[in-house]
Amino acid sequence: MEELEEKETEQEDEKEKEKESEESVPDRPDYATEIAEVIRSEAPTEQIREQLNDYHENDIADALEELTTEERKRLYAILGAEATSDVFAYLEEDVGAYLEELDTEHAADIIESMDADDAIDVLEELEDEQREELIELLDEEAKQDIDLIQSFDEDEIGSKMTTNYIVIHRNLTVRQAMKELITQAAENDNISTLYVVAEDETFYGAISLNDLIIARAYTELETLITTSYPYVYANEQITECIEELKDYSEDSIPVLSQDKRLLGIITSQDIVEVVDEEMSEDYAKLAGLTEEEDLQEPLSASVKKRIPWLCVLLFLGLGVSTVVGMFESVVAQLTLVVSFQSLILGMAGNAGTQSLAVTIRVLMDDDLKTRQRRSLVLKEVRVGLTNGFLLGIVTFACIGLYVLFAKNHTALFSFAVSGCCGLSLMIAMGISSFTGTIIPICLKKLGVDPAVASGPLISTINDLVAVVTYYGLVWTLLINVLQLVE
Repeated sequence: MEELEEKETEQEDEKEKEKESEESVPDRPDYATEIAEVIRSEAPTEQIREQLNDYHENDIADALEELTTEERKRLYAILGAEATSDVFAYLEEDVGAYLEELDTEHAADIIESMDADDAIDVLEELEDEQREELIELLDEEAKQDIDLIQSFDEDEIGSKMTTNYIVIHRNLTVRQAMKELITQAAENDNISTLYVVAEDETFYGAISLNDLIIARAYTELETLITTSYPYVYANEQITECIEELKDYSEDSIPVLSQDKRLLGIITSQDIVEVVDEEMSEDYAKLAGLTEEEDLQEPLSASVKKRIPWLCVLLFLGLGVSTVVGMFESVVAQLTLVVSFQSLILGMAGNAGTQSLAVTIRVLMDDDLKTRQRRSLVLKEVRVGLTNGFLLGIVTFACIGLYVLFAKNHTALFSFAVSGCCGLSLMIAMGISSFTGTIIPICLKKLGVDPAVASGPLISTINDLVAVVTYYGLVWTLLINVLQLVE
C-alpha cells in the first residue's frame, strides 16, 4: 500500500515538473510587429536599414500585411531591389498585389534579382498581361534561366531547380578555384558546395567549401573533388526521385541534362517544399481529389475537382444499398440488429483506412520486392484480425449487457446477438485490412496512382464487406442456427 502511494506521489511530482517546464518556456518576440514599428519610426533611412538587417527576410515578409501601401513603398525603397527580392521569395500569396504597388521597372528589377525558381513562382501569381510586361523588361540572362526552368513539366524535377550555384572547371589550381568562388559568390549565394565540370562542360563532381578553404595552395584540386557525388536528371519524375533526394543529407544536389551537362541544382529547401507538396497532393488524393484546393478557389473549380469520384461512389453506394436490401427478411425477423450496423461498418472502415495509410507509405519505395509486398499483406491481415478479436470481446460484453438490461431480453438472446456482432467485427476488420492493403498494391501494379483511387474506393468496398459479413452471420447464426426472432 505504501509503495503504491509512493509511486502515485512520484507520478504527481513528474506531472507538476512537466507543467512547470511548459509554463517556463518564454514567448517568442513578435518580429512582424517590431518591424512595422521600425518602418513607422522617424529614424533616418540608413538607421532603419541597419535595424532591418537584424531581421530574417521571412519575418519582414510577414510584416508586409501589417503595413499600409505607403509604408510598404517606403520599405521597398529602403531595402533596395535585391533585398526586397529576398523578402518576396518568402511570400506565399498576395505577391501580385504588392508588385502592383510599384512601377513596372522597379517590379522588374525585383523579379530580376530573384533566383529563377522563385521568380517563376511570383510570375505565376500575376495576370497574363502584367506577367508578359514584366518579362519583357528582364535582362537576357534572367529570361534564359526562367525559360530553362519553365521548359520542364511541373512533375519533372527540373521545374524545381535553381540556377543559383557555383561552378568551376577541374583543371584549375586551388588558388584559381578560390578566386573563381569569390567572383561568382557576388551573384550566387549557394556556396556551401562547388560543382566541377570537365573540359567538355559535362558534370565531373563536387567540392565542399570547407575542404577548399582549408586546402593548401600546393594541394591538387583533383584530390578535393568527390567524383561520385549524387545527381538527378532534369526530366526525372519528382515522384520517382524524391525518396532518393531525401536520403542524401546534402545542402544541394546537381540537376543534369541527358548529356550530363549541369543545368542547375535542387537545394535542401527545394526538397522540403517538394516533399510538402507531394504530401499535400497525396492527402488530397486520398479524399478522391485530383489536386489540392485553397481558400480562394472558385466554387465551380472545387465542384469540378470533387464531382467525378463522387459520381463513381454514388453508384457504388447504390450497390451497397442493394445488398442491404437483399437482407430485408433478416431485418424483418430481427429488427434489433439494425442498431449495430453502423458500428460494424465504421470499425471496418477505420481498419481499412489504417492499412491503406501504411500501404501508401510503404509503396513510396519503388524498390519494394514481391516478397515484401506479400509480407505486408499478411502482416496487415494479422493486425486487423488481432485488433478485431480484442475489440470483438469488448463488443460482445458491452452489447450483451446493453441488450440484456436496456432492451429486457433474455441472457441467451442478448449475448447471442452481441456474440454475432463481435464475430462480425473481427471478420470485417480482417477483410478490410486485407482490402486496404491489396487494392493499392494492385493499382500500383496497373500503373494507377494508389493514393487517388484507394481512399474513396476502399471506404465503399469496406462498407460492402461489413454489410455482407454482418447480415450474413445474423442470417446464418442467429436466425437459422439459433432461430432467434423478435
